[in-house]
Amino acid sequence: MNPPHAVVEVEGLRKDYTGEPPIRALREVSFTIVSNDFVAVTGPSGSGKTTLLALLGLLDEPTAGEYRLDGQDVSGLNDRRRAAIRAHKVGFVFQAFHLIDYRTVLENVQLGLMYQGVRRPQRISRSLEVIDHVGLRHRAQAPCSTLSGGERQRVAIARVLVREPSLILCDEPTGNLDSSNTDQVLMLLDQLHSDGMTIVLITHDPAVAHRANRRFEMTDGRLSEPVRAGHD
Repeated sequence: MNPPHAVVEVEGLRKDYTGEPPIRALREVSFTIVSNDFVAVTGPSGSGKTTLLALLGLLDEPTAGEYRLDGQDVSGLNDRRRAAIRAHKVGFVFQAFHLIDYRTVLENVQLGLMYQGVRRPQRISRSLEVIDHVGLRHRAQAPCSTLSGGERQRVAIARVLVREPSLILCDEPTGNLDSSNTDQVLMLLDQLHSDGMTIVLITHDPAVAHRANRRFEMTDGRLSEPVRAGHD
C-alpha cells in the first residue's frame, strides 16, 4: 500500500443559499482526509451533511473557501471541469441505488467506464472482476429489477469501484436496507477500507458511523473536531 497522502483538503469552506432570509448551510468548515481514511459524518437533518457531500463530490461549488482534491484546487472550477474531474476521481453510493432496472448487473457496472472512454473488451473484463469482488459474479447477467436491496447496493458499489476513484462518498447507503443487508453492505465497506480505499460516509445511524475510523459531527453548518471511531 502506498504511503498516505491528502485526498481532501478543505479550508474555510462556506456555502450560502440565496433567499429571504439567506441560508448559510456551511460555516467555515476546515478538515483534511488522507488516503485510506474511513470518515463518518453524522448530525441531525438540516445540519449541512448533504451540502458538504455535494461540495466534496463537485456537484456544487462553495460560496467561499478552498477545496483541494488530490492536491488540485477544485473550488473555483466551472461546471464542465468539475464534471470531468468527478468522472475520474469521485464515486457516489446513494441510498436509492440509482440503477437501470431493466439492464443487467454487468451492464450497470460498465456504465461507470463508458464515461471514461474505456473500450468494450476492457469494460467487460474490469466489470466482471469488480462484480466478483462484491460477491455477485453469479448474478452478472441478471436484470437489476430481480435483485434484493442488498444486492442492488452492492451493484451500485461495484459501479463505483470499477472506475478506481480517489474518493468514495456514501450518502446513507444503508437507509433502505434491512438489518441483514445492512450488515452485508457495511462488511463490504470495511473490506474496501482494508483494500486502501478512501471513504466518506454520511449517516444518521450511530451503529453505521461506528464502522468508520474517524467521525465528525455536524451541527448548524459547523463541523466538530474528529473523534476516533471504529470497532471496539
